Amino acid sequence: MKNLTNIFYGLALVAALAVVGMFVAGYAAQSGYFLTAFFIFIALAFRSHHFLKGFTYTMTIFAAVTMAMYFPQFFIKIGDFELKSLITPLLQIIMFGMGTTMSLKDFSAVIQTPKAVVVGILAQFTIMPLLGFGLANAFDFEPEIAAGIVLVGCSPSGLASNVISYLAKANVALSITLTAIATLMAPLATPFLMKQLGGQFVEVQFWNMVIDIVKMVLVPIIIGLIFNKLFYGKAKWLDKTMPVVSMAGIAAIITIITASGRDNLLSIGLLLLVACFLHNVLGYFLGYWVCKLLRMDEKTCRTIAIEVGMQNGGLASGLAKGMGKLATVGLAPAIFGPLMNITGSSLATWWSSKPTENEA
Repeated sequence: MKNLTNIFYGLALVAALAVVGMFVAGYAAQSGYFLTAFFIFIALAFRSHHFLKGFTYTMTIFAAVTMAMYFPQFFIKIGDFELKSLITPLLQIIMFGMGTTMSLKDFSAVIQTPKAVVVGILAQFTIMPLLGFGLANAFDFEPEIAAGIVLVGCSPSGLASNVISYLAKANVALSITLTAIATLMAPLATPFLMKQLGGQFVEVQFWNMVIDIVKMVLVPIIIGLIFNKLFYGKAKWLDKTMPVVSMAGIAAIITIITASGRDNLLSIGLLLLVACFLHNVLGYFLGYWVCKLLRMDEKTCRTIAIEVGMQNGGLASGLAKGMGKLATVGLAPAIFGPLMNITGSSLATWWSSKPTENEA
């Protein structure tokens, strides 16, 4: 295994040198295949490393985004079929997978730690929307790009937050509860907040957005819950398959959005990356310290910080597509998704080395 890992690192180095050589020789536009290969080989090498394996999926996303940036024509249309039409069904499959893993037990933290649940939900739907609105104005983006940042902030927390909470030695049960409740509140909370804040930049059709979220989130989750109730323990293959399908679905969504908005990304990509980074990191910071000021325990502070900072970029992308503005409003969700995986994994790795009160 170690020899294979070294081979992957060696191939990644060769690919990286090829990219540098092509840039120096003036063939930067033709370096896409080598840059994609670099990320793929790094992802394969990371899989066998205890500390780095959490970044494997992120490297895979980088490979997909690289292909979309260099060769967007492959990810926009196949014949007359527009690939952006796949975003909604892919999101529905992901939400169905979420539903199959949920049960009434996931809401047990409401009874066990009601204060933490109330604080977590309030923080989720105040800190991130207001941060998004503030950053959109501070960076003075064009209206539709700015609306995308606000849309990310108005979305509920994503499934990745549960995994990051586990890695960070946080309260996983509370994390699952907060994700479930925020997701179920999204059909009303997200359109309302988007109307109030995002409506400053673009026209927001409240009821259209409500219907979109019900179709993309609520209905698939309810079907998943029913499936779980009827077939619990009888479809273990599904438990193993759905996480892989979900990750592949998110990667496909990000790739399609990147290809659709490539020209806009080339013109404002770095600034938007900075804005999304600040949005994400300030979400962690404010979520954590609000809990500290309320004298909550360390595990709860970590959990709520992660829930606040990590958003459901897939849902935001689906809503951007529903608005007919995938190439503009959809750009912030496309950047935020991979970025939060990097920062979340890094934060979890750091926190995992710091004992909580009970461990101390």
